[in-house]
Amino acid sequence: MKKWCVASVIMVCGAVHAQTSSAKTELISKILTLQQQVIEQTAQSLVERPALQMMQQASLALQTRVAPENREAVAKAIQADLKAYADDVGPLVRQKAVKLAPSTVGALLDQRFSEDELKQLIAIIESPVNRKYQQMGGDLQKALVDQLVTETKAVVEPKVKALEQAMVKHLGLPAVPAAQASKPAATAKTPKK
Repeated sequence: MKKWCVASVIMVCGAVHAQTSSAKTELISKILTLQQQVIEQTAQSLVERPALQMMQQASLALQTRVAPENREAVAKAIQADLKAYADDVGPLVRQKAVKLAPSTVGALLDQRFSEDELKQLIAIIESPVNRKYQQMGGDLQKALVDQLVTETKAVVEPKVKALEQAMVKHLGLPAVPAAQASKPAATAKTPKK
């Protein structure tokens, strides 16, 4: 499958960039192959975006329109539907993104980079130091987020509660006592095992 993908990338790049040297076309193809995971992740996040928005809307509706005893079952059904959507649409969009990469990303690389710059870019991408740095992405983000939450919690939490109370007031819902308002937030932060 990868050989076919690389071959199709080379053919498309060749057709789209007839004026590009074959060496430059091969360099662009190599970059696209090296970046295939990033391209697929971009496509996957595009697929997940509407699902996340729907989940946020569903969470609000669950709290206001579904009886408390039915919330867990409805939430599980919604999550199953969202997962089915992502499992169905995700592979299609990822495959299309890889197919479109030569005519989009490849075209930009061809326009904006010289052959020598493409060689340098490949060296950077393949660098063990770059790979190590990329693998640390989750750890780096977690370290920042953990410390950021710790240091801003005292300032942000009262503002979130005030915002929640204002929204409740605008919606004409009964005011949520402070003890109840903080209880679901604490439950939501605790991961289930």
